[in-house]
Amino acid sequence: MAKAELTAVVEPKCRKIAEQMGFELVDVSLDKEPTGRYLRIYIDREEGITLDDCEKYHKAVRPLLESYDYDFMEVSSPGIDRPLKTDRDFERALGEEVEIHLFRALDGVKTLTGTLAGLEDGEILLDTPEGEKRIPRKAASLVKPIVDMEGIEEVDLSGEESEENGLT
Repeated sequence: MAKAELTAVVEPKCRKIAEQMGFELVDVSLDKEPTGRYLRIYIDREEGITLDDCEKYHKAVRPLLESYDYDFMEVSSPGIDRPLKTDRDFERALGEEVEIHLFRALDGVKTLTGTLAGLEDGEILLDTPEGEKRIPRKAASLVKPIVDMEGIEEVDLSGEESEENGLT
């Protein structure tokens, strides 16, 4: 499957099914790995994606994509640290702490962190302790939210009961 076919044919089919199911299509990629070609589809929605959501979407979209050349299909959530790619992603992340990786160093720095203040005239506005920075969007190789792990509950996957994790 060529990149053009992925963007022109596969992605619109994936988007249509996602919208019908109340999901947002975040990304579609075809990745070549030693074990084969993986068609990866990332979906999301405001309240997050569950494993059941991924399974339902997979079952709905698979019949539409059977004629395309891939070995494995994966459907998943982009995760809480999903990169900001679209204008909508940037709008949702306004006021959040982000990390920006640059293709080339700017003032001797290749990675910047700060509060996302906006997107204006093709530039990312970033509030930093040194003041507002304006980074050309084209100069950024990656923009992603900084996830505060302190606010996330620890999950005990051992299956053992414990008073510490609330299981008795």
